[in-house]
Amino acid sequence: MESGAAITKYGVLPWIHSIHLTLLLIHLSSPGVGATCRILRCNSDFVAATLDLGSSSSGGGARGGAGEGPGAGEGPGAAALSREAMNTGYCSALRSYAMCTRRMARACRGDLAYHSAVQGIEDLLIQHRCPRAGPTAQPRPLPQGTLSEDTCLYERSFFSREGHLPEYLHCSVFGDPHVRTFNNEFQTCAVQGAWPLIDNEFLYIQATSSPMGGGTQATALTRVTIIFKSMRQCIDQQLYQAELDNVPAAFADGSVRSGERRGHHSLTVRTQSPGRHVEIRAAHIGTLLVVHQSGRSLTLSIRSPRGVVEAFDPEQDLQLCVLGCPSSQRLNTLRPLASKSPPLSTLSAQAHCATLLPVQDVYFHACVFDLITSGDLNSSMAVVNALQDAQDMIPDSQTIHLLPVDSALQHQVHLSPLLLLILLSMLGSLSVT
Repeated sequence: MESGAAITKYGVLPWIHSIHLTLLLIHLSSPGVGATCRILRCNSDFVAATLDLGSSSSGGGARGGAGEGPGAGEGPGAAALSREAMNTGYCSALRSYAMCTRRMARACRGDLAYHSAVQGIEDLLIQHRCPRAGPTAQPRPLPQGTLSEDTCLYERSFFSREGHLPEYLHCSVFGDPHVRTFNNEFQTCAVQGAWPLIDNEFLYIQATSSPMGGGTQATALTRVTIIFKSMRQCIDQQLYQAELDNVPAAFADGSVRSGERRGHHSLTVRTQSPGRHVEIRAAHIGTLLVVHQSGRSLTLSIRSPRGVVEAFDPEQDLQLCVLGCPSSQRLNTLRPLASKSPPLSTLSAQAHCATLLPVQDVYFHACVFDLITSGDLNSSMAVVNALQDAQDMIPDSQTIHLLPVDSALQHQVHLSPLLLLILLSMLGSLSVT
Protein backbone atom coordinates (compact mmCIF):
# COMPACT_ATOMS: atom_id res chain seq x y z
CA MET A 1 0.00 0.00 0.00
CA GLU A 2 2.79 2.44 0.88
CA SER A 3 4.61 1.62 -2.34
CA GLY A 4 1.48 2.35 -4.36
CA ALA A 5 1.03 5.70 -2.60
CA ALA A 6 4.61 6.75 -3.34
CA ILE A 7 4.39 5.83 -7.00
CA THR A 8 1.10 7.68 -7.45
CA LYS A 9 2.54 10.78 -5.80
CA TYR A 10 5.36 11.02 -8.33
CA GLY A 11 3.17 10.31 -11.34
CA VAL A 12 4.39 6.84 -12.30
CA LEU A 13 1.39 4.62 -11.63
CA PRO A 14 -1.26 6.63 -13.57
CA TRP A 15 0.91 6.42 -16.70
CA ILE A 16 1.29 2.67 -16.23
CA HIS A 17 -2.48 2.33 -16.10
CA SER A 18 -2.94 4.50 -19.17
CA ILE A 19 -0.40 2.61 -21.29
CA HIS A 20 -2.05 -0.68 -20.32
CA LEU A 21 -5.40 0.65 -21.49
CA THR A 22 -4.01 2.30 -24.62
CA LEU A 23 -2.10 -0.77 -25.77
CA LEU A 24 -5.01 -3.09 -25.02
CA LEU A 25 -7.48 -0.98 -27.00
CA ILE A 26 -5.10 -0.64 -29.93
CA HIS A 27 -4.40 -4.37 -29.87
CA LEU A 28 -8.08 -5.25 -29.81
CA SER A 29 -8.86 -2.91 -32.68
CA SER A 30 -5.98 -4.22 -34.81
CA PRO A 31 -6.59 -7.91 -35.61
CA GLY A 32 -3.74 -7.90 -38.10
CA VAL A 33 -0.95 -7.22 -35.58
CA GLY A 34 2.28 -8.86 -36.79
CA ALA A 35 2.96 -12.27 -35.37
CA THR A 36 6.53 -11.42 -34.33
CA CYS A 37 5.86 -8.00 -32.80
CA ARG A 38 5.93 -8.56 -29.03
CA ILE A 39 5.60 -4.96 -27.82
CA LEU A 40 3.25 -6.05 -25.04
CA ARG A 41 6.08 -8.15 -23.61
CA CYS A 42 8.19 -4.97 -23.37
CA ASN A 43 5.30 -3.26 -21.63
CA SER A 44 4.88 -6.12 -19.12
CA ASP A 45 8.60 -6.08 -18.28
CA PHE A 46 8.49 -2.31 -17.72
CA VAL A 47 5.51 -2.57 -15.39
CA ALA A 48 7.18 -5.40 -13.45
CA ALA A 49 10.40 -3.37 -13.12
CA THR A 50 8.54 -0.39 -11.61
CA LEU A 51 6.23 -2.26 -9.21
CA ASP A 52 8.50 -1.99 -6.18
CA LEU A 53 9.83 1.54 -6.73
CA GLY A 54 9.61 3.71 -3.66
CA SER A 55 8.63 0.95 -1.22
CA SER A 56 11.54 1.41 1.17
CA SER A 57 11.53 5.20 1.03
CA SER A 58 7.80 5.58 1.50
CA GLY A 59 7.88 3.15 4.43
CA GLY A 60 10.42 5.30 6.33
CA GLY A 61 8.50 8.51 5.68
CA ALA A 62 5.26 6.98 6.87
CA ARG A 63 6.73 5.77 10.15
CA GLY A 64 8.35 9.11 10.89
CA GLY A 65 5.20 11.10 10.20
CA ALA A 66 2.89 8.81 12.11
CA GLY A 67 4.79 7.90 15.23
CA GLU A 68 8.10 9.58 16.01
CA GLY A 69 7.54 13.14 14.80
CA PRO A 70 10.11 15.62 13.39
CA GLY A 71 13.73 15.25 14.29
CA ALA A 72 13.65 11.48 14.53
CA GLY A 73 15.93 10.89 11.56
CA GLU A 74 13.18 11.24 8.92
CA GLY A 75 13.66 14.89 7.96
CA PRO A 76 13.43 16.66 4.57
CA GLY A 77 16.90 15.46 3.56
CA ALA A 78 15.90 11.79 3.86
CA ALA A 79 12.69 12.38 1.87
CA ALA A 80 14.60 14.18 -0.89
CA LEU A 81 17.12 11.37 -1.04
CA SER A 82 14.42 8.70 -1.33
CA ARG A 83 12.71 10.63 -4.10
CA GLU A 84 16.00 10.89 -5.99
CA ALA A 85 16.60 7.16 -5.57
CA MET A 86 13.14 6.36 -6.86
CA ASN A 87 13.62 8.56 -9.92
CA THR A 88 16.97 6.87 -10.64
CA GLY A 89 15.28 3.47 -10.56
CA TYR A 90 12.48 4.72 -12.78
CA CYS A 91 14.98 6.07 -15.33
CA SER A 92 16.71 2.67 -15.37
CA ALA A 93 13.36 1.01 -16.10
CA LEU A 94 12.66 3.50 -18.91
CA ARG A 95 16.06 2.89 -20.52
CA SER A 96 15.45 -0.86 -20.36
CA TYR A 97 12.02 -0.32 -21.93
CA ALA A 98 13.57 1.79 -24.71
CA MET A 99 16.17 -0.92 -25.35
CA CYS A 100 13.42 -3.54 -25.63
CA THR A 101 11.53 -1.46 -28.21
CA ARG A 102 14.70 -0.89 -30.25
CA ARG A 103 15.21 -4.65 -30.50
CA MET A 104 11.72 -4.95 -31.97
CA ALA A 105 11.90 -2.00 -34.35
CA ARG A 106 12.02 -4.15 -37.48
CA ALA A 107 9.34 -6.66 -36.44
CA CYS A 108 6.99 -3.92 -35.19
CA ARG A 109 7.31 -1.55 -38.14
CA GLY A 110 3.87 -0.04 -38.80
CA ASP A 111 2.38 -1.34 -35.54
CA LEU A 112 0.39 1.41 -33.77
CA ALA A 113 0.92 -0.05 -30.30
CA TYR A 114 4.66 -0.08 -30.86
CA HIS A 115 4.85 3.53 -32.05
CA SER A 116 2.61 4.69 -29.16
CA ALA A 117 4.96 3.00 -26.69
CA VAL A 118 8.06 4.55 -28.29
CA GLN A 119 6.53 8.03 -28.12
CA GLY A 120 5.45 7.48 -24.51
CA ILE A 121 8.96 6.42 -23.50
CA GLU A 122 10.47 9.47 -25.19
CA ASP A 123 8.10 11.83 -23.38
CA LEU A 124 8.79 10.24 -20.00
CA LEU A 125 12.56 10.30 -20.44
CA ILE A 126 12.31 14.05 -20.99
CA GLN A 127 9.78 14.59 -18.20
CA HIS A 128 11.94 12.81 -15.61
CA ARG A 129 15.21 14.27 -16.97
CA CYS A 130 16.65 10.81 -17.46
CA PRO A 131 20.15 10.51 -19.01
CA ARG A 132 20.09 8.54 -22.25
CA ALA A 133 23.07 6.46 -21.09
CA GLY A 134 23.15 4.61 -17.82
CA PRO A 135 22.21 1.38 -16.10
CA THR A 136 19.11 -0.51 -17.16
CA ALA A 137 16.63 -2.32 -14.93
CA GLN A 138 17.21 -6.00 -14.38
CA PRO A 139 14.26 -8.38 -14.80
CA ARG A 140 12.22 -8.55 -11.62
CA PRO A 141 13.18 -11.74 -9.74
CA LEU A 142 10.47 -14.30 -9.18
CA PRO A 143 9.32 -14.66 -5.54
CA GLN A 144 11.30 -17.34 -3.73
CA GLY A 145 9.51 -20.40 -2.47
CA THR A 146 6.53 -20.05 -4.84
CA LEU A 147 7.77 -21.97 -7.87
CA SER A 148 6.85 -25.55 -7.14
CA GLU A 149 6.59 -28.23 -9.78
CA ASP A 150 2.82 -27.61 -9.97
CA THR A 151 2.88 -23.80 -10.11
CA CYS A 152 1.63 -23.74 -13.72
CA LEU A 153 -0.80 -26.65 -13.26
CA TYR A 154 -3.83 -25.11 -11.55
CA GLU A 155 -5.62 -28.33 -10.62
CA ARG A 156 -2.57 -29.96 -9.03
CA SER A 157 -1.59 -26.77 -7.22
CA PHE A 158 -5.13 -26.28 -5.89
CA PHE A 159 -5.39 -29.91 -4.79
CA SER A 160 -2.07 -29.79 -2.94
CA ARG A 161 -3.25 -26.70 -1.03
CA GLU A 162 -6.91 -27.54 -0.42
CA GLY A 163 -7.06 -31.33 -0.55
CA HIS A 164 -9.82 -31.36 -3.19
CA LEU A 165 -10.39 -30.26 -6.77
CA PRO A 166 -11.62 -26.72 -7.49
CA GLU A 167 -15.24 -25.84 -8.15
CA TYR A 168 -15.72 -25.25 -11.86
CA LEU A 169 -18.18 -22.78 -13.38
CA HIS A 170 -19.60 -22.71 -16.91
CA CYS A 171 -20.51 -19.87 -19.26
CA SER A 172 -21.59 -19.97 -22.90
CA VAL A 173 -22.50 -17.37 -25.50
CA PHE A 174 -24.26 -18.37 -28.72
CA GLY A 175 -27.00 -17.49 -31.16
CA ASP A 176 -28.73 -14.12 -31.11
CA PRO A 177 -26.82 -13.80 -28.65
CA HIS A 178 -27.85 -15.90 -25.67
CA VAL A 179 -25.73 -15.96 -22.52
CA ARG A 180 -25.62 -18.65 -19.86
CA THR A 181 -23.75 -16.95 -17.03
CA PHE A 182 -21.41 -18.50 -14.48
CA ASN A 183 -24.31 -18.15 -12.01
CA ASN A 184 -26.58 -20.34 -14.18
CA GLU A 185 -28.74 -17.43 -15.28
CA PHE A 186 -29.93 -17.51 -18.88
CA GLN A 187 -30.42 -14.27 -20.77
CA THR A 188 -30.81 -13.04 -24.33
CA CYS A 189 -29.10 -9.74 -25.03
CA ALA A 190 -30.18 -7.04 -27.49
CA VAL A 191 -26.56 -6.02 -27.99
CA GLN A 192 -24.56 -5.16 -31.07
CA GLY A 193 -20.86 -4.44 -31.31
CA ALA A 194 -18.12 -5.60 -28.95
CA TRP A 195 -18.89 -6.52 -25.32
CA PRO A 196 -16.61 -8.03 -22.64
CA LEU A 197 -17.55 -11.52 -21.51
CA ILE A 198 -14.73 -11.92 -18.98
CA ASP A 199 -12.31 -9.33 -17.60
CA ASN A 200 -10.26 -10.55 -14.66
CA GLU A 201 -6.60 -10.65 -13.72
CA PHE A 202 -5.98 -13.74 -15.88
CA LEU A 203 -8.30 -13.40 -18.88
CA TYR A 204 -9.90 -10.84 -21.14
CA ILE A 205 -12.55 -12.20 -23.52
CA GLN A 206 -14.57 -10.01 -25.86
CA ALA A 207 -17.47 -11.01 -28.13
CA THR A 208 -18.75 -9.06 -31.11
CA SER A 209 -22.34 -9.34 -32.35
CA SER A 210 -23.41 -8.13 -35.78
CA PRO A 211 -26.79 -7.83 -37.56
CA MET A 212 -27.63 -10.80 -39.78
CA GLY A 213 -29.40 -8.63 -42.37
CA GLY A 214 -32.02 -9.93 -44.76
CA GLY A 215 -34.80 -7.86 -43.22
CA THR A 216 -34.61 -9.59 -39.82
CA GLN A 217 -33.91 -8.14 -36.40
CA ALA A 218 -31.57 -11.01 -35.59
CA THR A 219 -27.91 -10.62 -34.63
CA ALA A 220 -25.16 -13.23 -34.51
CA LEU A 221 -21.87 -13.72 -32.71
CA THR A 222 -19.29 -12.94 -35.41
CA ARG A 223 -15.99 -12.45 -33.56
CA VAL A 224 -14.36 -13.75 -30.38
CA THR A 225 -11.17 -12.22 -28.98
CA ILE A 226 -9.33 -13.96 -26.12
CA ILE A 227 -6.32 -12.49 -24.32
CA PHE A 228 -4.45 -14.67 -21.84
CA LYS A 229 -2.75 -12.12 -19.62
CA SER A 230 0.91 -12.47 -18.78
CA MET A 231 1.69 -14.65 -15.77
CA ARG A 232 5.42 -14.36 -15.29
CA GLN A 233 6.01 -17.86 -13.98
CA CYS A 234 3.97 -19.55 -16.71
CA ILE A 235 3.14 -17.56 -19.87
CA ASP A 236 3.74 -14.36 -21.76
CA GLN A 237 0.63 -12.57 -22.92
CA GLN A 238 -1.04 -14.54 -25.71
CA LEU A 239 -3.83 -13.63 -28.14
CA TYR A 240 -6.42 -15.78 -29.89
CA GLN A 241 -9.04 -14.43 -32.28
CA ALA A 242 -11.78 -16.18 -34.27
CA GLU A 243 -14.09 -14.63 -36.83
CA LEU A 244 -16.95 -15.91 -38.91
CA ASP A 245 -15.49 -18.27 -41.55
CA ASN A 246 -12.08 -18.03 -39.86
CA VAL A 247 -11.70 -20.21 -36.74
CA PRO A 248 -7.94 -20.80 -36.69
CA ALA A 249 -6.41 -23.71 -34.81
CA ALA A 250 -3.57 -21.51 -33.58
CA PHE A 251 -2.87 -18.33 -31.63
CA ALA A 252 -2.41 -15.01 -33.42
CA ASP A 253 1.36 -15.58 -33.62
CA GLY A 254 0.86 -18.92 -35.39
CA SER A 255 1.81 -21.12 -32.42
CA VAL A 256 -0.31 -23.96 -31.05
CA ARG A 257 1.49 -24.19 -27.69
CA SER A 258 2.80 -21.59 -25.29
CA GLY A 259 4.38 -21.36 -21.87
CA GLU A 260 6.68 -24.37 -21.86
CA ARG A 261 7.86 -25.34 -18.38
CA ARG A 262 9.23 -28.64 -17.09
CA GLY A 263 7.96 -30.68 -20.03
CA HIS A 264 4.44 -29.29 -20.34
CA HIS A 265 2.80 -26.25 -21.90
CA SER A 266 0.46 -23.90 -20.07
CA LEU A 267 -1.50 -23.12 -23.26
CA THR A 268 -2.44 -25.55 -26.01
CA VAL A 269 -4.73 -25.28 -29.04
CA ARG A 270 -6.41 -28.32 -30.60
CA THR A 271 -9.11 -28.90 -33.20
CA GLN A 272 -11.44 -31.72 -34.18
CA SER A 273 -12.76 -29.94 -37.26
CA PRO A 274 -10.30 -27.48 -38.85
CA GLY A 275 -11.88 -24.13 -39.60
CA ARG A 276 -15.05 -24.94 -37.64
CA HIS A 277 -13.93 -25.84 -34.12
CA VAL A 278 -11.10 -25.09 -31.71
CA GLU A 279 -10.36 -26.07 -28.12
CA ILE A 280 -7.96 -24.03 -25.98
CA ARG A 281 -6.69 -25.44 -22.69
CA ALA A 282 -5.06 -23.08 -20.21
CA ALA A 283 -3.52 -25.42 -17.63
CA HIS A 284 -2.06 -22.57 -15.54
CA ILE A 285 -5.58 -21.29 -14.74
CA GLY A 286 -7.45 -24.60 -15.11
CA THR A 287 -9.61 -23.17 -17.88
CA LEU A 288 -11.07 -24.73 -21.02
CA LEU A 289 -12.46 -22.65 -23.91
CA VAL A 290 -14.26 -24.06 -26.96
CA VAL A 291 -15.16 -22.08 -30.08
CA HIS A 292 -17.45 -23.43 -32.81
CA GLN A 293 -18.77 -21.99 -36.02
CA SER A 294 -22.40 -23.08 -36.29
CA GLY A 295 -24.15 -21.90 -39.44
CA ARG A 296 -23.57 -18.15 -39.72
CA SER A 297 -22.58 -17.55 -36.11
CA LEU A 298 -19.95 -18.50 -33.56
CA THR A 299 -20.43 -20.28 -30.25
CA LEU A 300 -18.12 -19.83 -27.25
CA SER A 301 -18.16 -22.09 -24.20
CA ILE A 302 -15.99 -21.69 -21.10
CA ARG A 303 -15.25 -23.82 -18.04
CA SER A 304 -13.17 -22.08 -15.39
CA PRO A 305 -12.50 -22.44 -11.63
CA ARG A 306 -14.43 -20.14 -9.30
CA GLY A 307 -11.16 -18.68 -8.00
CA VAL A 308 -10.22 -17.56 -11.52
CA VAL A 309 -13.70 -16.30 -12.40
CA GLU A 310 -13.89 -14.14 -9.26
CA ALA A 311 -10.39 -12.63 -9.55
CA PHE A 312 -11.46 -9.15 -10.65
CA ASP A 313 -11.77 -5.67 -9.16
CA PRO A 314 -15.09 -3.86 -8.51
CA GLU A 315 -14.55 -1.49 -11.44
CA GLN A 316 -14.52 -4.49 -13.83
CA ASP A 317 -18.30 -4.62 -13.54
CA LEU A 318 -19.21 -5.18 -17.20
CA GLN A 319 -18.74 -8.90 -17.78
CA LEU A 320 -21.61 -10.69 -19.51
CA CYS A 321 -20.47 -14.11 -18.24
CA VAL A 322 -20.43 -12.88 -14.64
CA LEU A 323 -23.23 -10.32 -14.35
CA GLY A 324 -25.27 -11.01 -17.47
CA CYS A 325 -26.66 -8.47 -19.91
CA PRO A 326 -27.45 -4.93 -18.75
CA SER A 327 -31.10 -4.92 -17.66
CA SER A 328 -32.04 -2.49 -20.43
CA GLN A 329 -30.61 -4.87 -23.05
CA ARG A 330 -32.46 -8.08 -22.15
CA LEU A 331 -34.97 -9.80 -24.43
CA ASN A 332 -37.55 -12.47 -23.64
CA THR A 333 -36.91 -15.71 -25.55
CA LEU A 334 -40.52 -16.77 -24.88
CA ARG A 335 -41.71 -13.81 -26.97
CA PRO A 336 -39.45 -13.57 -30.02
CA LEU A 337 -39.57 -10.55 -32.28
CA ALA A 338 -40.31 -11.92 -35.74
CA SER A 339 -39.29 -10.27 -39.00
CA LYS A 340 -41.88 -8.36 -41.04
CA SER A 341 -42.52 -11.47 -43.13
CA PRO A 342 -41.68 -14.35 -40.79
CA PRO A 343 -40.53 -17.34 -42.88
CA LEU A 344 -41.34 -19.74 -40.03
CA SER A 345 -44.36 -19.93 -37.79
CA THR A 346 -43.97 -20.60 -34.08
CA LEU A 347 -45.36 -24.13 -34.52
CA SER A 348 -42.92 -24.90 -37.34
CA ALA A 349 -39.99 -23.58 -35.30
CA GLN A 350 -41.04 -25.61 -32.26
CA ALA A 351 -41.39 -28.77 -34.34
CA HIS A 352 -37.92 -28.31 -35.85
CA CYS A 353 -36.26 -27.64 -32.47
CA ALA A 354 -38.06 -30.58 -30.86
CA THR A 355 -36.32 -32.94 -33.28
CA LEU A 356 -32.91 -31.65 -32.12
CA LEU A 357 -33.35 -30.94 -28.41
CA PRO A 358 -34.77 -33.51 -25.99
CA VAL A 359 -36.02 -31.14 -23.27
CA GLN A 360 -38.09 -27.96 -23.52
CA ASP A 361 -35.58 -25.98 -21.49
CA VAL A 362 -33.83 -22.66 -22.13
CA TYR A 363 -31.91 -24.19 -25.05
CA PHE A 364 -35.14 -25.29 -26.72
CA HIS A 365 -36.69 -21.83 -26.37
CA ALA A 366 -33.47 -20.18 -27.58
CA CYS A 367 -33.65 -22.42 -30.66
CA VAL A 368 -37.26 -21.38 -31.35
CA PHE A 369 -36.37 -17.71 -30.76
CA ASP A 370 -33.47 -17.83 -33.24
CA LEU A 371 -35.49 -19.63 -35.91
CA ILE A 372 -38.34 -17.12 -35.74
CA THR A 373 -36.14 -14.02 -35.66
CA SER A 374 -33.70 -15.17 -38.35
CA GLY A 375 -35.63 -17.67 -40.47
CA ASP A 376 -32.38 -19.66 -40.81
CA LEU A 377 -32.72 -23.37 -40.03
CA ASN A 378 -28.93 -23.61 -39.60
CA SER A 379 -29.13 -21.24 -36.59
CA SER A 380 -30.40 -24.17 -34.51
CA MET A 381 -26.96 -25.80 -34.67
CA ALA A 382 -25.49 -23.07 -32.45
CA VAL A 383 -27.91 -24.13 -29.71
CA VAL A 384 -27.11 -27.81 -30.23
CA ASN A 385 -23.38 -27.13 -29.88
CA ALA A 386 -23.92 -24.97 -26.78
CA LEU A 387 -25.96 -27.73 -25.13
CA GLN A 388 -23.33 -30.34 -25.99
CA ASP A 389 -20.63 -28.13 -24.47
CA ALA A 390 -22.74 -27.70 -21.32
CA GLN A 391 -23.09 -31.48 -21.02
CA ASP A 392 -19.31 -31.85 -21.39
CA MET A 393 -18.40 -29.06 -18.98
CA ILE A 394 -21.01 -29.30 -16.18
CA PRO A 395 -20.42 -32.28 -13.88
CA ASP A 396 -23.88 -32.16 -12.25
CA SER A 397 -26.34 -33.34 -14.90
CA GLN A 398 -29.24 -31.98 -12.84
CA THR A 399 -28.16 -28.40 -13.50
CA ILE A 400 -27.66 -28.63 -17.26
CA HIS A 401 -31.28 -28.08 -18.32
CA LEU A 402 -32.40 -24.71 -16.95
CA LEU A 403 -36.13 -23.98 -17.06
CA PRO A 404 -37.24 -20.84 -18.92
CA VAL A 405 -38.76 -17.98 -16.92
CA ASP A 406 -41.16 -15.50 -18.51
CA SER A 407 -40.64 -11.98 -17.17
CA ALA A 408 -44.40 -11.57 -16.87
CA LEU A 409 -44.63 -14.78 -14.82
CA GLN A 410 -41.79 -13.55 -12.63
CA HIS A 411 -43.80 -10.41 -11.94
CA GLN A 412 -46.83 -12.49 -10.98
CA VAL A 413 -44.76 -14.62 -8.63
CA HIS A 414 -43.45 -11.54 -6.89
CA LEU A 415 -46.99 -10.14 -6.51
CA SER A 416 -48.66 -13.30 -5.23
CA PRO A 417 -47.36 -13.09 -1.60
CA LEU A 418 -48.64 -9.51 -1.39
CA LEU A 419 -52.06 -10.54 -2.72
CA LEU A 420 -52.12 -13.40 -0.21
CA LEU A 421 -51.45 -11.00 2.67
CA ILE A 422 -54.22 -8.67 1.48
CA LEU A 423 -56.67 -11.56 1.28
CA LEU A 424 -55.72 -12.79 4.74
CA SER A 425 -56.13 -9.28 6.09
CA MET A 426 -59.57 -8.99 4.53
CA LEU A 427 -60.61 -12.37 5.92
CA GLY A 428 -59.35 -11.35 9.34
CA SER A 429 -61.35 -8.14 9.35
CA LEU A 430 -64.49 -10.01 8.23
CA SER A 431 -64.11 -12.53 11.05
CA VAL A 432 -63.81 -9.70 13.59
CA THR A 433 -66.99 -8.02 12.37
